Amino acid sequence: MKLKSILICTVVFLLPAYLLFAQVDKELAQKQKKNPYYSHTDNKPLNLSNEQWKKLLPTGVYQIAREAGTERSYTGEYWNNHKDGTYYCACCGHLLFYSNTKFESGTGWPSFYKPATTSSVKEKTDPDGERTEVECARCGGHLGHVFNDGPRPTGLRYCMNSAVLDFVPTK
Repeated sequence: MKLKSILICTVVFLLPAYLLFAQVDKELAQKQKKNPYYSHTDNKPLNLSNEQWKKLLPTGVYQIAREAGTERSYTGEYWNNHKDGTYYCACCGHLLFYSNTKFESGTGWPSFYKPATTSSVKEKTDPDGERTEVECARCGGHLGHVFNDGPRPTGLRYCMNSAVLDFVPTK
């Protein structure tokens, strides 16, 4: 009887975790099937034309990533996400941010005070010269902008568009 109870408890508690991990792995495999350049491990720079990206990316992702668009505030999937995990580029799968650097900025976009690594993003001055654009360091996709009004320890606010982020919860 005790063995049966242990087995039931194990199934009840471990099965949901297994199913979550299987779903995350399945989603990654589907993205890689649709986009052969999508990878969480390949860090080699990509130089694809906009025509090539247009064939690979959903319209909303393409508009933001390749045409420097912006989603409306408070409409993106991750502006109010409080789960632990990792954010990747929706175009190429490159590591961008960890959830422990995300904070509530009150802007309606997901905001982080620092990138995951020094080679996660690139920054460049917008053509208007007034803002600093943030791009994925691997594929050059537009992610959003960085401002000097963030919290400690960096004082920076990486204000990103949800549509160009993929979130993977911590296992």
